[in-house]
Amino acid sequence: MRTLIRGGTVVSQCGSGIADVFISGHRISAIFDSVDHTFPGLASECDLVVDARGKLVIPGGVDAHTHLESIGQGTYVPDTFETGTRAAALGGTTTIIDFASPTPGQSMYEAVEGHYSRANGSCAVDYGFHVFTVGASPSVLHDMSELIKDGITSFKMFMAYPGRLYSNDGEILRVMQHASECGGLVMMHAENGIAIDVLREQAIARGDVLPRFHATTRPSILEAEAVNRASVLAQIANVPLYIVHLSSESALNALTRARSRGRNIFAETCPQYLFLDESMLNGPFEQSSRFVCSPPLRPREQQEALWTGLRNDELQIVATDHCPFCLWQRELGRDDFRKIPNGLPGIEHRVELLYSGVKNGYISPSRWVELLSTSPAKMFGLFPQKGVIAPGSDADIVIFDPSKSRKISASNHSMNVDISAYENIVTSGTVDTVLLRGKPIVVDGRYIGRQSDGVFQKRDLCQYLL
Repeated sequence: MRTLIRGGTVVSQCGSGIADVFISGHRISAIFDSVDHTFPGLASECDLVVDARGKLVIPGGVDAHTHLESIGQGTYVPDTFETGTRAAALGGTTTIIDFASPTPGQSMYEAVEGHYSRANGSCAVDYGFHVFTVGASPSVLHDMSELIKDGITSFKMFMAYPGRLYSNDGEILRVMQHASECGGLVMMHAENGIAIDVLREQAIARGDVLPRFHATTRPSILEAEAVNRASVLAQIANVPLYIVHLSSESALNALTRARSRGRNIFAETCPQYLFLDESMLNGPFEQSSRFVCSPPLRPREQQEALWTGLRNDELQIVATDHCPFCLWQRELGRDDFRKIPNGLPGIEHRVELLYSGVKNGYISPSRWVELLSTSPAKMFGLFPQKGVIAPGSDADIVIFDPSKSRKISASNHSMNVDISAYENIVTSGTVDTVLLRGKPIVVDGRYIGRQSDGVFQKRDLCQYLL
């Protein structure tokens, strides 16, 4: 199939300009700097011609942090690979990297095999995996080496959740040292889980059981402390480090200090920390419980620092940490905030939400594309196959209409969850058309793809180093 996208403003991390994009099969074949330079008669030879005049043409989004068909926290994530990736497609994301999580007694390799069996044939967009990594046993280190050969090159560790996912500093250092030897990227949930558990126990003993105490018992200083400690361990091991879901100004300051010393430490933030704040944890349980996530929402005044971090490349990526739970599942924590499943839905809204940062002057269109697509593709070994509109790259392309808007609501989203964290927020633009490897899967905002369109992506090593 040959496709021509005509007259749109093609946006890359380097700039933008009106151009035609010619696609042959599943790859981009050529980009013409202006419509005047398109080869005569090319449109007539194409199977599909898309008019993109007045619209932005950007590389498909890469969401590097999702949790689909995940089991834990006393319940399960209701978004399947089918429903979650369809929502991703509608929102302009053409590749996700999801987390495989070993159950007790299960190896990392077995966890990946199980996750692949659920994803294979069920994804509307392309997908890859990270793996939860607990402890530093010989089997863990062995599996890391083997998984890297299979294109799974990133491993998430936790300084939080003692008794479940937590690894101590010695175990973290051993995993980091092994990752340095075999080329893996260590991802870190950076919160001081030992101290947090003390604060949580003390809160419950006082009778402080409401959702707002989820935030007060996870103060940002304990996130900053963990970021600093993780960066020191990574320096000792000489390994790149990626901080997931950074939420606060103090944690950002710790990250910035480490980067100023030349350390290969990077971080993502998430839309919830840019658009939501801790005041949403006040009020009745039915309302406040839907905003429980970890790290928790922070004071609104900290959002400015995160936007500045995005603009200045102190933060490299915006990912969703999509981990939705329905209202009935959140009822598990009505009498104890510790039992509320942590996580928010967001896989469908990242591209549109972050474009408001362009409209409000926080970031440029090029930086928008970099945060959503190019940087995650480089960080996780998918570039230049993904993350860029260039000859030879996969034709994962989003046509974005900045002149239209829509109101986000649980009543009209595609995610398999009965709440929206962004209810009634009006976007500054909308996703119009999405191509996955040259195939239209969203047209005029409607999903027309198939459940099996997405394929597993073997990834290279991290390509994003200081």
